[in-house]
Order: sequence, then structure tokens, then C-alpha cells
Amino acid sequence: METNKVTRRGFLKIAGLTLGGSILTCSGLGYLASRSLATKMARLEPSEFTFGEGNSADARVLVAYATYAGSTMEVAAAIGEELGVRGYRVDVKPVSEVTRWNNYQAVVIGSAVQYGDWLPEAIEFVRANQQVLKSTRVALFSVHILNLEDDPTSRAARLAYLDRVRPSIQAEAEEFFAGRFDQRGAVRLLPKLIAWATPEFDLLDWSKIRAWAQTIFS
Repeated sequence: METNKVTRRGFLKIAGLTLGGSILTCSGLGYLASRSLATKMARLEPSEFTFGEGNSADARVLVAYATYAGSTMEVAAAIGEELGVRGYRVDVKPVSEVTRWNNYQAVVIGSAVQYGDWLPEAIEFVRANQQVLKSTRVALFSVHILNLEDDPTSRAARLAYLDRVRPSIQAEAEEFFAGRFDQRGAVRLLPKLIAWATPEFDLLDWSKIRAWAQTIFS
């Protein structure tokens, strides 16, 4: 299914238009916005998943992720599920929960992108484990909603997301996936009323995500 593209200019324009909603505070909607966003402001609890438990323990893969508002966690789970179908025994974990390597034959590492970089915990995970990762097959993915076009500027911006990671690791595959922008993410970046009025964009292309998971480590 074709996804709608949102350019940086277009996103900022839409977000800017929501500033007009600030006048609604006079009618009490600021209070309603705060209440409706209360649950979305709650701390996101990253989850762990296991796929292919019946597969051989000699083909173990770790999918480690850092998520901002949940999209990257969902992408990591989909990748893990596809790898499980391919015969791997897969552990999907947030990077903060990876304390043992369990003889993994391959590792997929993914992160949401914020301010043009992977999340700090993902960068630190790679740097802290670079000696182990040097002897392991590695694939990387990034999730963001900007720089989606195929022009040179957008491609260069996407490649730059991994600039702080590449010196520490030799990955055999890199991929970028468009993500989702919803109120959980908006409330972390914008004033409450603006976040409440900001349109949501779901650009996750599950067919692309699953197709990539079918090709890595082939």
C-alpha cells in the first residue's frame, strides 16, 4: 500500500497551523486537552518479545531497539517475527534490557531518530558493546517521519542518522523506515494544547519492513 509522504516543510507547516488553536484556551479547551493527553504523557514501557522458540538454538538473533513514542518498538517486533518465520530464534528487547548476549549469531539494532541522531541510549549501546558487535553480523534500521523523499538532500539526511554509530560498528545492512507521529510523540515536543490539535500521521509501511526482515542475514 502506498503511504502518504510528509516533507519537513509540510510537517512544519501543519504544525504551525495548529498554533491557531491556542485561542481555544479561552473557552476551556486547554483543560480538556490536558486531560486527554494525560495518559499519553505516561512513561512508555518498552516490551520484550520472543519469536521462533521452537527453532534451533544455534540460530539465535537479537533485535535491540530504542523507541521514543512506540513506533520503533513495533517495527522491531515485526522484524523479529519475520526472522522467527525464517527459522531463527529471536529475542526482541529494548537496548536497556540487553544484559547478556546468549551466543547470538546476528544482531539487529534499531532506533527512533530525534534531532537528526539516533536516541542517546541506542548510540551508547553500540559504543559499549562494539567489541562484541565486531565479531557478530549486524543490521541497522532507523525510524523517523522526515526526509522521506528520494532526492539527494533527503538521502544524505537519512544516511547522516548513523554518523555517530558507524565508527563503532561494521553493519552489513542499513535501512530507514518512515514512522508514526501521534499525540504520544507530539506531547513530548510541543505545548499541550498544540499537541492535542496536531494531526497524526501513520506512515509505517509494514510490507517494506517485513520484506527487509526477509532479506537480512541471507
